[in-house]
Parts: sequence; C-alpha cells; structure tokens
Amino acid sequence: MDWDKLRVFHAVAEAGSFTHAGEALNLSQSAVSRQISALEESLNVPLFHRHARGLILTEQGELLFRTARDVFAKLAMTEAQLSESRERPQGPLKVTTTVAFGTLWLTPRVREFLELYPDIQMSVVLDDGELDLAMRQADVAIRMMPPRQPDLVQRHLMPMHYNVYAAPDYLKRHGVPRTIEELDNHRIIIYGDDCRPPVGNVNWLLDAGAQPESPRRPVLKVNNIYGIFRAVQSGLGIGALPDYFSREADNLVEILPELRGPSFDAYFVYPEELRHSKRIAVFRDFLIKKITDQSEQIAAQQVVQNF
Repeated sequence: MDWDKLRVFHAVAEAGSFTHAGEALNLSQSAVSRQISALEESLNVPLFHRHARGLILTEQGELLFRTARDVFAKLAMTEAQLSESRERPQGPLKVTTTVAFGTLWLTPRVREFLELYPDIQMSVVLDDGELDLAMRQADVAIRMMPPRQPDLVQRHLMPMHYNVYAAPDYLKRHGVPRTIEELDNHRIIIYGDDCRPPVGNVNWLLDAGAQPESPRRPVLKVNNIYGIFRAVQSGLGIGALPDYFSREADNLVEILPELRGPSFDAYFVYPEELRHSKRIAVFRDFLIKKITDQSEQIAAQQVVQNF
C-alpha cells in the first residue's frame, strides 16, 4: 500500500469527512477524495459508505483503520524516542488526568516543570473518562484507580481521603454542624446519577448519621467532583471532597473532622514501551517530589498545631 494514501485514509477515518481531513492535511477536498478512491481501487474493496451526513467505515475499512492506527501510533512513539537527546529530555509529552485534579493540582505546577525542562512540549487533556494509553491517545495518565490494562506500568503517587467541607459564607448563614446528626438540617451537595467516581458509596454523606425513616434530600446533584467543589465554594451547601481540594483552595472549611469518608489512591500510569523515555521519567520524578514536599509541609503544620 502507498504510504501517502494510507496517511490520507487514516486522517479521513479519524475526521469522518473529506473536508475535515483535508483541513488537517492541508489538502483540498477533491485531492483527499482522489487519494481515497485510488486506494480503494488498488485494494479492490470499498473503505467508506458515503452519505449526506458524512462517511462511515465499511467492514474492510474498519480492519484497515485499526491496523493503520496501530502503525501510526508506533511510528509516533518511535519518532518521539528518536528525538530525545541523550543529555536533555525533549519532545512532546501528552498527559491526561481528571478535570478536578488537573485543574486544581496539576496545571498550577506545569510552569515549574517546563522551566526545568524547556525542550519538552507538554499538552494536558482533562477528561474524567480513561483515554487509551495503549493506542497513544496520551503518553501518561494520572488516574484515581489502578489501571485495568495489563500492558501499562503504574506507580503509586498518593492516597486521597474524602472529608466534609463548606464555604465560610455558607457557615455564616446556616451555622456550623457540631454533630453528624445535625447534617439533617443542612444543604447537602452530592454526586449525580451519571458520575464515574473512584469509590463506591460515593454519596455516603447523605447516609452518615441519618435516620432511615427520614432520609436526607440533597440540594444539588452534580456528575463531576469539580462541579461539586465549585458549588460548595459558592456557598450553596456542604459537600464531601477529596482532601487535596482544601490544600489547593483557600476558602474551604473542614467540618466534622471526625467524619471520614472513603479513601482512594492516585497512580502514575504509562505504556510499557515508554518505560525508558526520559520525558516520562523526569515528569514522574517531578510529580513525586512535589507530592513528597507537600506531605512534609502538611506534617510540619500538624506538629506545630499540636504543640
């Protein structure tokens, strides 16, 4: 198969149209269409069903696309590995993590990392779903649960715990609950039905200390932990949040500290074939150092408070 035509086919299959593929390849729509027609003629099979709303891969097209995607992913990985200098890490580094962790914890630290390694071109994808690292949708992931794929390397980063928080404005207007039972008289913000949290019993705050005959009703349901955080931060109500939120936001007050929710762990995850990548190694070491420094700072503050 002609590599140029295969490259055009891969772009069309990903874009779903000749027009969008042409924009990505800097080719005209007619040039893209001619390349696809020539590839179909050389293979003697149709690769796309053409209709008014776009293009759909045929069964033969799906087979070719899966193979082409694997090939181009491996080529991209090889290109990145070849571009790395022996003396200094360089090249693209695509990192994915959840919306909340990426927004609050990771992105404020990217500047320091890039100042240390200016030859790395970093991109961050914030997505509460799991991008496929084996298919090179990203190079590295920071995930809130162990990876399920067997061909991924994982490194434990840190434990996280759910605590109960409210904004000062909310507590000023509604008072501070002194016991778990007093939560019956407060506005509770919980996860919605379409969420993908890292723990089971994610809405434990509704049940903690509540009477079965008079269950609590939430004031708001949100399917994203960052949305819960913003709602709590606005003063709408009380919510359960991972403890790193309070360290990164300056207007959360922990309430009922004796009330502990579920725990989970964050992991640094990447494909086995990138085990020797310098870009990934320095990013991993940077994260571990920042987490260690933060843990030591928290421990020192607790010693001072208990003195």
